[in-house]
Amino acid sequence: MTTSSRRLLRPLTLRRLALGLTVAVLGTTVPAIGAAAAAPPPADAGPPVITPADIQFRHDTLRPGSAREVGLLPEHVDRLPADLAAYLQPTPDHPGYPAYAGAVVLAAKDGVVVQHAAVGTAVRYAAVGPPPGLVGVELPADQQLPMRPDTVFDLASVSKLFTTIVTMQQVEQGRVDLDAPVARYVPEFAVGGKAAVTVRMLLTHTSGLPAFTALWSRYPTPAERFAAALATPLAAGATPGTRYVYSDLGLIALGVLVERVTGRPLAELVHDGVTVPLGMTDTGYNPGPERRTRIAATEYQPYAGRGMVWGEVHDENAWSLGGVAGHAGVFSTAADLALLCQSLLNGGEYRGRRILRAETVRAMLVNYNAPLEPAYPESDRGLGFELNKHWYMMGLSSPVAFGHTGFTGTSIVIDPLSHSFVIMLSNRVHPDRGWGSNNVARRAVARDLAEAMPVRPRSGAAWRADPRDLATATLTAPLRRVTRGGTASFLLWYDTEPRYDSARFEVSTDGGRTWAPVRMLLRHGDRRWTSDGTVTGYGGRVWWQVSVELPDQASQLRWSSTTDGSGQGRGVYVDQVVAVDRDGLLFEGEGVDASRFVADGWSSAHT
Repeated sequence: MTTSSRRLLRPLTLRRLALGLTVAVLGTTVPAIGAAAAAPPPADAGPPVITPADIQFRHDTLRPGSAREVGLLPEHVDRLPADLAAYLQPTPDHPGYPAYAGAVVLAAKDGVVVQHAAVGTAVRYAAVGPPPGLVGVELPADQQLPMRPDTVFDLASVSKLFTTIVTMQQVEQGRVDLDAPVARYVPEFAVGGKAAVTVRMLLTHTSGLPAFTALWSRYPTPAERFAAALATPLAAGATPGTRYVYSDLGLIALGVLVERVTGRPLAELVHDGVTVPLGMTDTGYNPGPERRTRIAATEYQPYAGRGMVWGEVHDENAWSLGGVAGHAGVFSTAADLALLCQSLLNGGEYRGRRILRAETVRAMLVNYNAPLEPAYPESDRGLGFELNKHWYMMGLSSPVAFGHTGFTGTSIVIDPLSHSFVIMLSNRVHPDRGWGSNNVARRAVARDLAEAMPVRPRSGAAWRADPRDLATATLTAPLRRVTRGGTASFLLWYDTEPRYDSARFEVSTDGGRTWAPVRMLLRHGDRRWTSDGTVTGYGGRVWWQVSVELPDQASQLRWSSTTDGSGQGRGVYVDQVVAVDRDGLLFEGEGVDASRFVADGWSSAHT
């Protein structure tokens, strides 16, 4: 075994993912990647924990099928095309302009493609007027092209995943050491204070490099542009490994690195190492003119002398580097990307063709940036992949959910816990990037797939906090009389955006004028833990049996759910509420007291 392979497989030290409370515990040792999941935790083990070691890889082969056959609720799967189509016009959450001219969505679970649809147009505009209006100049109707399920899209930064995969293939082969300086493989990279920057830092965007520089306009030739990218110094005051800055320059350098260690062009490495083994026949760099009518147009770029970009890479730097670079340049379809997503859910294999080892895929899903989270809350990163990003993954999020977005309007979200993924491809920069982000639509499709996975009440009906942004919803249970001590029990299911959204249990002893949180004991199987009354983040996707000690003179119980302005998990549910004291029953939520709940922003959730 090579030194590089030993490094890849060694035990990984990182923060324990204590995601049910707001406090993170640092320094816990995680089992070696590829090892079996640990034994069940002892009592009082703390809130739910999930790591890449817990992922169960499958060996599914994609096929079309129905939502019901994989346990999904059809009404939510059926909403995907309609929710995409809603953003073809300005909306209250995306005013002024449409979110995109057109889009394609593909959703799958357990290897079954349950939705694959297209809306809008792939090519609609010839130009765009000047700011501030940015009015789109439409092509004649007979020159416009409708969006199709097999439309080819410029993936923009989703291309970084292909660079990451071919890099990890070189790690597996012992040619690249993740913790070696990049300068070992690309000596000229060492200038500008970068001698200590490692390959891992490029993959996790912690190198200290700036995010971007306009190579295309500052240097006259591709060779000079690559040289300038490699010579770019660290940002002022940066120390490698201590800050998170998402950097195109780091991935450009990584593309050069794999070319140096293999002696082969990046496009060839991606072709032979990824697209051919997986059968991704519509995926690659620099699509030929014969495919132009299948490609979605992107942006009008007169400032670069390009006009309406159609059939060439949108990113100006990638275009100026010949269309092939580590950070951008790949074109693909939703169906091809589904093959990639399924291979990762299968642990790096599809139809018997392996692109990565299973232990490598697990290593790519460790949050190496956990120590940086206090200073950089959006820094959660594996090797190349974004992790647990509620702002576009929504209820598919978990500490091991992974994916990536692209500037042109593309995104993939992969949930290994439910063996599902959703791909959304759009031309949101057509005709102009100034028309705004398509994050609202990304959230919509991820929400729809997550909502299709039912949370089944233990009784006939539970209560669910309505999934609204910037809201506090309360569910109040007025007791039959004030308490003389006593206890309450209920079932709680929660999955919220960590830190920003939370669920809380409170008690009032003065008729509802003031409220105080009450300590909760939560149990599921042989796991139990305590909370001060508030929970947030990943709840394990299970029903927790909760017990609380009630104070004397308690008159009302209350559950509240609070959300911020964007990004949610799968929500907060409460079921089977019972309260008693020494004198008998105080509240029975499934019995005679069911009609006494006071719901403000909560609704009944049925089996």
